[in-house]
Formats: sequence, structure tokens, C-alpha cells
Amino acid sequence: MSPSLYAAERGTGPTTIALLHGFGGCHDDWREVAASLALGARTLAYDLPGHGLSLDFPGSGPARIAASAVLTDFSARGIKRAHLVGHSMGGAVAALMALNEPEKIASLTLLAPGGFGPEINAPLLRRYAAATGTDEIRACLAAMSGPQSRPSQHRVDLVSEMRQRPGQLRTLVELAAAMTRDDRQGVIPSERLETLNMPIMVVWGTDDAMLPVSQADGLPKHFHLHHVLEAGHMLVEEAPGLVVEAVRRNMRRRSRRLRPELAGAAS
Repeated sequence: MSPSLYAAERGTGPTTIALLHGFGGCHDDWREVAASLALGARTLAYDLPGHGLSLDFPGSGPARIAASAVLTDFSARGIKRAHLVGHSMGGAVAALMALNEPEKIASLTLLAPGGFGPEINAPLLRRYAAATGTDEIRACLAAMSGPQSRPSQHRVDLVSEMRQRPGQLRTLVELAAAMTRDDRQGVIPSERLETLNMPIMVVWGTDDAMLPVSQADGLPKHFHLHHVLEAGHMLVEEAPGLVVEAVRRNMRRRSRRLRPELAGAAS
């Protein structure tokens, strides 16, 4: 029996919200956000392949593997449709899920998503992947946060504890190297993103030191964009209340009707 994908579940009800963390994170990143969203829905905060309690998931690494893994887990849980929220690498995973099986995604909320442009702060990502001591972990988290934010002690301790598990650090270092070949990241073609018709909101900090906010300039016109002033890359911790409101607002929006030529491209 192969290892399964881990997800922390909260709340109940007919509406499901799936939460996908960024590189080097885990399900606990969503602690505050999930606590609010679970008041009116069922939330599933995943550990993506190669992270946390999904460390030994087979084939861990690429976003496409993670996208397939979460969609398979949806089927195993009997989830026919869910609202999807993804941060950074988790945003790329969420976008790929929506492209692969759009009928399963009720709405898509992307927080500083990966894959929307080739630029990435590769040295910082690789430094974070290899960070072990609490001082170095705190310094990396601070570098990824906005000028007005300080990493919480809880987050520093959580990252440190996770990296003490056998094989976790090596997996992160290998994954970071694969994600930043030639100091660039892989890009999801904009023509593919154009075919998505579920409600889509993109939230980006204006002081993001990992993925430049300018990558949001080329988004398809039907994507709703929200800039967070003076926020950095770590939006889930820097502005949890704003993230909750963005998710709820996006969940209330309606899907658009695809033009015939786009419907053909999506099929």
C-alpha cells in the first residue's frame, strides 16, 4: 500500500474548500485561515507531496504530480467539486488542477502563485530549502515577508520541526534545485489560463521578494486581481483576514461563459 496524501480536515457542510501551501510549508500554514473558513464549510488543508506528513508520497516534486495527487484524493473522498486556494507553489498546483479537471473546481483563489512568469528569486528559495537552524529559518522567512511583517515564533518552530524529519531537508533541497533551473521557474502558458471559466481571484503583495508582483500584469482579463500594499510573499501569515475575505468573496462570484473558440481550446 503506497503512502497517502495527508490533509487536515476542519468544519462540516456541503461546501468544501481545499488549501494548498507553498514550497517548504505544510497544512499548519493555514491554521488561522482554516479556522475562519471552517465556520461555514468543510476545509481540507493538504500537505503536498514531499512535504510534512506527505513526505513519502511517491513521485513527490513537480507541481503536476501534486495536482494529480490532490485530484485523486478528491475522488477517494467523494468530493465532486471544491473551492481551491493555493499559495505560491500551491498556486501553481491549484491552477494545474483547474486546467486538468475544471469541472471539479468551483472557484480558484491564488495567492502570489507560482508559474505565472519565469522570474523567481532562486537564491532565496534555495537558501530557504537548505535552512536548518532557527536563526537561519527566521532570516529566510523575514526576507520573504513584507517590510512591516515579522515571522511568528510558531512558524519558525514549525518549519524547524518539520525539517528534523528524516529525508525532509534533502527532499526540499532537491525540489528547490529542480524548480529553479537556470534561475528560472516553469511557466503556465497564458493561453491555457484563458480557457478557465470558474471565478478566479489573484492576490499579490506589492513587496513580494520571491515572485515579482509584475507577473500579475499579464493575467487574462477575467482574472480578478487584488494588490496587498506593503505585503510580501507570505500572505497566508501576513494577512490571514484578508485571505479569508478574498476566498469568501470569490466563492460568491459566478462562472463566466466561455466564447466558443475558448471552449474548444479547453476540451
